[in-house]
Amino acid sequence: MKSVQDQPLLRFAIRFGFLILLLGLVVFFSIAASGFAGARSAVFVFQSVAITGILALGVTATLVVGGFDLSIGSVATSALMLSAYVMVVMEQSAFVAVVACLAMGALVGLVNGLLIVKMKVPDLLATLGMMFLLVGLQRIPTEGRSISTGMTMPDGSTTEGTFSAGFLWLGRHRFDLVLDDLIPVPVVVFLIVGLLVWVFLELTRHGRLMYAIGSNERAARLAGTNVNRYKILAYMISGVLASVGGILLAARLGRGDIASGNNLLLDSVAAALIGFAVLGAAKPNAFGTAIGALFVGVLLQGLTMMNAPYYTQDFVKGAVLVVALVFTFALSSRKRGGGH
Repeated sequence: MKSVQDQPLLRFAIRFGFLILLLGLVVFFSIAASGFAGARSAVFVFQSVAITGILALGVTATLVVGGFDLSIGSVATSALMLSAYVMVVMEQSAFVAVVACLAMGALVGLVNGLLIVKMKVPDLLATLGMMFLLVGLQRIPTEGRSISTGMTMPDGSTTEGTFSAGFLWLGRHRFDLVLDDLIPVPVVVFLIVGLLVWVFLELTRHGRLMYAIGSNERAARLAGTNVNRYKILAYMISGVLASVGGILLAARLGRGDIASGNNLLLDSVAAALIGFAVLGAAKPNAFGTAIGALFVGVLLQGLTMMNAPYYTQDFVKGAVLVVALVFTFALSSRKRGGGH
């Protein structure tokens, strides 16, 4: 059989097939769903995937070193609840709330990393345990209730603090750029974070070493790379980015909604894994993750505008993820195996 290198059409499909599929989806929904092909719809898509995309970029950092972080959704919701608790219950400033959330994310990432590299707990089990721990921990201070101004706490006191205007700005302000006051802050944060993660992973020595660890940990260790330090760093990046997502979600909602982050984990993981298929990378990468998040957003926005039943959306996301992964790994294995 011919190798992939001898089949230009197959090479083209591996490299650009997913981007062509994304373009095809946009064209299809533009024709089939009235109002889809508009600036407001585009901004809504970006807004809907901004938080998910930020979390997915954190997952990407752990995938690069051969790990996986299942705790990102619970870290984000913990940041959401913590920011609400700091401002509404403790009556502290937005600055204190943001710093507390970022520190919490870094600490969770550090603990995850230490469990994995020092205690030798498998990454899936360590982060799964952390996920359940955080889900329980974030509910204890309020006995499982959402946090809002004027609520009664378990000790009988009434909360008097409020979300500051500066904090709400992070989730609700829209920049007057190209589309006349249509660019929300979370979208700008998503684009900035995506660029920073891409630069770090693709253009710096530290990023290349992280890829080397994920590709062959033993060889990287023998070459003198501090594998444990980079693995811990990856999980700390994941924890901090998940906290950023939680902060933006809290700022958008204006309350500590205990159930608001239910789909963050699945959507973020889907975006990160779909990114493997972008440009035939067959590996975790920041650009692919951003495109994967955008793909999910376009798909769900189009289905919503076509009045597709809400309960079909998870099925469609799962089907797209399976197809993307089969496309990625089946074709890339042919490429490596010379067509066998």
